[in-house]
Amino acid sequence: MSLRTAVQHALASADEVAADEERHEAATHRGCTPVAQLGDRRRASSAGVLRSVVLRPREGVPTVEAELYDGSGSLDLVWLGRRSIAGIDPGRRIRVDGLVCDVDGRRTMFNPRYELRARAGE
Repeated sequence: MSLRTAVQHALASADEVAADEERHEAATHRGCTPVAQLGDRRRASSAGVLRSVVLRPREGVPTVEAELYDGSGSLDLVWLGRRSIAGIDPGRRIRVDGLVCDVDGRRTMFNPRYELRARAGE
């Protein structure tokens, strides 16, 4: 590690360091696009960590919603008709594939295909 990098890490906030680590981790997944570069109405793959997972009904339909974070931005993941999904938990690393769309100004992927990644230390 260079002196410049060491000084930047020492002066960076915990959030900046965490974002940098997530960007590095997400970059190791072949074929994945950083969330910040995802285009509206395009199929894409992305990878990151789930920051939150909630059950939220949409128009009377049970829905599991999660926020994927890759250090460059957040992507909302929405699985319609589900009350829970085994393995979809906060802190879990995941790779998703699907159609990205803009919902109220937020990047969103409905019913994405997903691949759970090993947790740290597994």
